Amino acid sequence: MVRLHIITSDDWPLWQEVRVAALTDAPYAFKARLADWDRGGREQWRARLDLPGSHNVVALRGDLPVGMVRGIRGDHGTSELRSLWVSPAARGDGVGDRLIEAVTHWARRSGATTLRLAVIPGNASALALYRRNGFAATGELGELLPGGVTGEQVLARRLP
Repeated sequence: MVRLHIITSDDWPLWQEVRVAALTDAPYAFKARLADWDRGGREQWRARLDLPGSHNVVALRGDLPVGMVRGIRGDHGTSELRSLWVSPAARGDGVGDRLIEAVTHWARRSGATTLRLAVIPGNASALALYRRNGFAATGELGELLPGGVTGEQVLARRLP
């Protein structure tokens, strides 16, 4: 059984564990690199969780983290879904859907009317998950990826 846990800066060791697992398992899926986080200490991890307007969720199977997601409050009724990752052992079990729903619910409660995200082009599994959860391409080009040749694909979902 997987349960979702909303975390705070006091949970930074758990966030560190799952974030390092995500960056190790799927470095192609994130703009951040493990080396960027290896240099940081406890305060860097705590600060990441203390960002105003953020919502951080970890999926746990027993005591083992098997997924993560962040929600970030934006401007003009928009929130962002970021850093979604599900461990290989939990893929196909609906964990990604539950993490998306957790951020969607938070965004609605926060007054957002649109939830946006950016995905690395070619990440077919992530694109399928997002489309299944009501996201569609906006046609916008997201931030340039390392190397500056291509940008992220921006998707959005209206929140009723």
